[in-house]
Amino acid sequence: MENKQANPIRIGVVGYGNLGRGVEAAVALNPDMVITGIYTRRDPAQLQPANAATPVYRMDDLDAHQGQVDVLILCGGSKDDLPAQTPALAARFNVIDSFDTHARIPEHFAAVDAAAQGGKTTALISAGWDPGMFSINRVMSEALLPDGTTYTFWGKGLSQGHSDAIRRVPGVAQGVQYTIPVQAAVDAVRSGTCPQLTTREKHERHCYVVLAEGADADAVRQTIVTMPHYFDEYDTTVNFISAEEFARSHSAMPHGGFVIRSGSTSAGTRHVVEYRLQLDSNPQFTSSVLVAYARAVHRMAALGLHGAKTVFDVAPGWISPKTAAQLRQEAL
Repeated sequence: MENKQANPIRIGVVGYGNLGRGVEAAVALNPDMVITGIYTRRDPAQLQPANAATPVYRMDDLDAHQGQVDVLILCGGSKDDLPAQTPALAARFNVIDSFDTHARIPEHFAAVDAAAQGGKTTALISAGWDPGMFSINRVMSEALLPDGTTYTFWGKGLSQGHSDAIRRVPGVAQGVQYTIPVQAAVDAVRSGTCPQLTTREKHERHCYVVLAEGADADAVRQTIVTMPHYFDEYDTTVNFISAEEFARSHSAMPHGGFVIRSGSTSAGTRHVVEYRLQLDSNPQFTSSVLVAYARAVHRMAALGLHGAKTVFDVAPGWISPKTAAQLRQEAL
């Protein structure tokens, strides 16, 4: 879908890692959008966009491009990049990010809101699948079934944070970790019985590790399974494999999961609401969410809806390229 519409939404991409490349692929599928520039902290000459015609700039060039970009999609990490970048850029541009450190969302929102209110811009934070699409489905199902319990299961999927923790263990040359829902727990929730489940009962963690030369496998395994905040509360399996098998079988980034709400509307009348994602590529799907919600940011900014926003503030129709009349006819 390379034929772009007249006056497309002008998208700037900040950062060109997995998310940035995913945004580039997603914009190519949306005729009402065009990437006007990729902004990087690296040497622009080192980047090779999928579309050779896409210009690449230094981050320092952004200020000169005010008025030339409708929405900046921020593709940095939640740990170090977005807490600084999103407020700084929201003071001058309409922006969207995928900030996903759940416990810090309130403070991130407050910082971004102050900047966006001051700059009269629109800034949407934490758009992705969790937070993001899972968040919407938790809110919707809880509103529809106030007497009930919500369960979120993640996986089977590669956890980037937990994989990074494995790779920091002495003796580990390469490593990844997959989060896997316990099927018995999923089945119990789907039955509508509202079980009480511990952390250990809901998910397992499966690790695949390439040992460094001379490393003690037993010591590495013990360090991983007892790691606080990461593995000690879970049934964790550590599998030692060759570098060749690692490259062959563990280079993709699949993920997904379920949001399930089980509740009752009267005595003996139970209901189960479920939303599921099964993703070949975590970053590519997250990028697709960012691109869809960038459309909403552009529309909200045009209406003067300034300040920080989340997916809870966005009408579903605003993320669609179709008109309200088309949606009423085709989707309602």
